[in-house]
Amino acid sequence: MDAYKLTDGKLTALEREPFKLEIDIHRLVEPNLESLFQLEYVASEFAVGGFRLDTLSFDIEASSFVIVEYKKGHSYSVVDQGYSYLSVMLNNKADFVLEYNERKGKQLKRTDIDWTASRIIFVAPNFNAYQRNSVNFRDVPFELWEIKRFEGDIVVLERLESTSSESIEKVTAGTAQSVISTVSAEVKVVDEQEHVSRLDPKLRGLWLVLRERLGQLEGTSFAVSNGYISVKYDSAAVCYVLFRKSLIRIELARGNKKSTGELSKRFFTLDDPKQFARENSWTWKSGDTGHQYILSLTKEEEIDYAMYLIEQKLKALSS
Repeated sequence: MDAYKLTDGKLTALEREPFKLEIDIHRLVEPNLESLFQLEYVASEFAVGGFRLDTLSFDIEASSFVIVEYKKGHSYSVVDQGYSYLSVMLNNKADFVLEYNERKGKQLKRTDIDWTASRIIFVAPNFNAYQRNSVNFRDVPFELWEIKRFEGDIVVLERLESTSSESIEKVTAGTAQSVISTVSAEVKVVDEQEHVSRLDPKLRGLWLVLRERLGQLEGTSFAVSNGYISVKYDSAAVCYVLFRKSLIRIELARGNKKSTGELSKRFFTLDDPKQFARENSWTWKSGDTGHQYILSLTKEEEIDYAMYLIEQKLKALSS
């Protein structure tokens, strides 16, 4: 991973400024969790179950806890540490919820948390081949991020993606009492194929066409979560795609309305002459109401108009 400066049409490689200590990475990443990972900071050096977690954070979108660990060297096992921490979380759920409520002044309950979406993020200057291979499965609840610092206060992060279609469960077959198998029984990592498998086979071709069109949106990327696949523009969601047996459901967030009637920043309204989108709303615990549009696709002929609506949301985010 390199970085360059462009001057008069010529690229010059920037000099790296290595991290001397693990705490240097910690101090850089933790205050910037929202910008880097779209996570809400909860606590630093959170002690629970005999462990001390570097950073405890919360994924508001997924309603799940995320542990962030910072590493400098290679003398540790990603698998052992990751599953040990997740096991501690699942065995001490009340402690995590209490910590969040006390820090944030909230009143979440254990049942408000999606524990199946729990995960660990490891951040290090680099990972060796053994560490990379040890988590090269399609369903491990870990993310490996390499961080580099360059002259001029330039910081670059890159996620190391799994290239395997194998399941970690094959490794733990026959070891029902292991930490890995115990955690895997509750924490689930859903891939795109599992979402698509929920569709009637006759509709799976519809997703292939829609996916291609969504992938052509400039500056966007896909993110797979347990409940849906989202299309992201930077850190914001353009839309959420949910899979039902007889249709593909697309959700476009509009924003929130306070009890006073005040609308959230960039409250979104569609230009929908065909009235294809259905409006939906709900009430948050704060008393504010959330609003969204829902598009239901059942045939390929509807994709063009659906993209017309989705592109309006993208334009609103990018303007």
